[in-house]
Amino acid sequence: MAHPRWLLPARLLLLGATFLLGGCEATLFAGLNATDPHKGVVQRRDIVFDAAHRLALDVYAPDHAEHAPVVVFFYGGSWVHGERAWYRFVGTTLATHGVVVVIPDYRKVPQVRLDGFMQDAANAVAWAHGHAAQFGGAPDDVFVMGHSAGGQIAALLATDPQWLGAHGMRPGDLAGFIGLAGCYAFVPVTAKDQDMLDAFGATPAEQRRAEPISHLRGAEPPMLLLQGTADHEVDPANAISLDRAMQARHGDVTLKLYPGLGHEAPLFALSRPMHGDAPTLDDVMSFIQAHPWARPVGDRHAAIGSDLPSTPAGVP
Repeated sequence: MAHPRWLLPARLLLLGATFLLGGCEATLFAGLNATDPHKGVVQRRDIVFDAAHRLALDVYAPDHAEHAPVVVFFYGGSWVHGERAWYRFVGTTLATHGVVVVIPDYRKVPQVRLDGFMQDAANAVAWAHGHAAQFGGAPDDVFVMGHSAGGQIAALLATDPQWLGAHGMRPGDLAGFIGLAGCYAFVPVTAKDQDMLDAFGATPAEQRRAEPISHLRGAEPPMLLLQGTADHEVDPANAISLDRAMQARHGDVTLKLYPGLGHEAPLFALSRPMHGDAPTLDDVMSFIQAHPWARPVGDRHAAIGSDLPSTPAGVP
């Protein structure tokens, strides 16, 4: 069967993904972004959401959107590298399916550790909540989503109330959490995981502050966990453990294991050339459509009021 001209170059790029992700990520993501859909998508880039730390974000919205669900997407990169422009394909793909997508940058190691990038992430979610209507989004239908290290960041927003609490929000205010090959259950961190040691600290007590599974208390938003079974970078046990812990608390959780797929596959499947490699897009959209957060604010807070910290963390 013949392949479109854009498909073969993109697949050739992916054949070298392991090499590229070691230091030439921009080349790989440029190839994926060159094939992303643009029709019907309004793009607003370089919107400053934290002038003090020179942090900006990009917004991708369906043309003429009204009360659309909102996804705040956090990219991976071992908490050390990455930039929002690389993930344009995530924004445009979801926007063509009716979702307003916000992709923020955040500070990284060694400039900051856990507290710094989590404050940035919470700040970005609060911005999305406050500005959603300007882009046709629904302020009370905000999901957090992330891949790899970004999955850990998004999951911690959905489990530890101190981060969103700094902005008068709660994890239960989120419509849901979507994790792609994220780090959720990793304490104790071993010596081979230097990135985690640098980001979270050397002691188990420090590391548990960063571990989403350690903060479950039965007041979390619905969760969708997508994971390749052949992931050799983030052990699938992370997603399996979080799924079991959520079920033990009668939480709303869906685990999707993709047989034989590695670490990047669930993410790359959101790109046009890789769409057929994993059902990521279908699973994400089914989850979003099944979890609209439409209850009145008063009812929401009454149901989840116990997850607001008595002393909010400081606003960055």
